[in-house]
Parts: sequence; C-alpha cells; structure tokens
Amino acid sequence: MLSERQMEILNLARAQRRVSVDELAEKFSVTSQTIRRELNDLCQRQMLQRVHGGAVMLSGIENVAYDSRRVLAPEAKRRIGVKTASLIPSNCALFINIGTTTEQVAHALTSHVGLVVITNNINVANILRPSHGIEVIVAGGVVRRADGGIVGEATVDFINQFKVDYAVIGASAIDQDGTILDYDYREVWVSQAIMRNARQVILVADAMKFRRTAPMRIGHFSQINVFVTDEELAEPLAKIAAESGVQVEIASE
Repeated sequence: MLSERQMEILNLARAQRRVSVDELAEKFSVTSQTIRRELNDLCQRQMLQRVHGGAVMLSGIENVAYDSRRVLAPEAKRRIGVKTASLIPSNCALFINIGTTTEQVAHALTSHVGLVVITNNINVANILRPSHGIEVIVAGGVVRRADGGIVGEATVDFINQFKVDYAVIGASAIDQDGTILDYDYREVWVSQAIMRNARQVILVADAMKFRRTAPMRIGHFSQINVFVTDEELAEPLAKIAAESGVQVEIASE
C-alpha cells in the first residue's frame, strides 16, 4: 500500500506534471534523502518516471503496472464495485472485462445467485470461481502475463458468440469530450465487442481517470447506459451524460 505522503506526491505530480526533490522535502519537512526514497519506490511501481532532481508523470502512451494500479484509489474502487453490483440483479448474464476496478465489481457480486459471467480477466474468474450461484465462462485468447487479461482476435470471436444483459467495462482514461480510452489496441477490440454484445453497458472508473490520457479509443460516453464513479462529473462531461441519457451513479463515502 502507498503511504499518505506518497499519495500526496502522486497528486502533486498529476497536477504539476513534475515534482522536485527540494520542493517536496520542504513541503513535507523531511530530508532530501527521504524524498528520493519515496520517489524511487513510486518509480519502481511504475507510477512516476525519475528525472534529474525529481520525477515526472509517465507518458500517455504507457499504462501504470497492474499491481501498482491496485493500490491507486483502492477505497474509491471498492465503493464503485459495491455500487455497480447493486445495479445488477441476480439471474442474468454479463460480461466483465479487464481492470482493477472491474475486479472490485466481481468481489461485490459474489453473493449474487443465478449469474452467468463471461470474462476475459483471469483475476475476475478466480474471484468468482468459489461462488456456487455464479457460472463463470472464460474467454479464449492470448493471456497477458502482466495482468491476466485475455486479448486478441480469438477473444473477440469468442465474445461475439454471446448476447448478454449487462457489460461491466473499465477504461484507462476518459477525455472531457466523452472519449473512452485505453492503451492496448488488442484490449480495445475486446472492449468494443463486449459493448456491442450487451443490452446495458456499465462503465466503471474512479475520478483519477479524468486526469489521465491514453492513445486508443474504446468508444464514446454516448455509447454507454450507466457510469459509476466516485466524484460528481465536471462540465462538459456532465452535459454529455445528460444529453446522451447516461445514468450517472456516484459511489460516495
């Protein structure tokens, strides 16, 4: 888990794009050596990139390592998972795709009954596997070592065999123009297939995703039915949601 100081350093880096050792040492009233250790740890987790005299945010073409994403906004993701699970009834079929937030949805669904869950996320399959009321179907395809995601053309072909009630999808970034973004084009293909083959699409993302960017387009806000997040939407995204009839659910504390 990240310390409170490390979380503050990350927030500063997101706001300023760059943080310096000297400024952070002064802000937190600690030695430069302590700050260097904090920055080195964050860089080892692939949350920041070390530069002379400080650190910068990672570029918008590279995602944060999967295990590191698990410790980013964990409480917000847990609340989003609980809220999303409350919107999904028992006795239905759904897709769940790759992501640390969608894994929290899976955790919150374990007490449901009569579910058929199709997933391209090995972690989701392992979370739901012990639940007697849930049948888990795992998509075929290439397994990424980094995160247990199953991606590629074979995965898309597999997804296209189904038509389900709900799709729960995550994303790496959301632009203020409503574009939903990710990093891996193979994962994007799968997410797009999932959206096409579900009657209701639920997008789950914490507010951090509003402040990130990624190069690959999954789709647009107008293509989803429900958005579950942890903060109120700012303009113009709130306007896009209203005009598109997107139901916005805030997973408050």
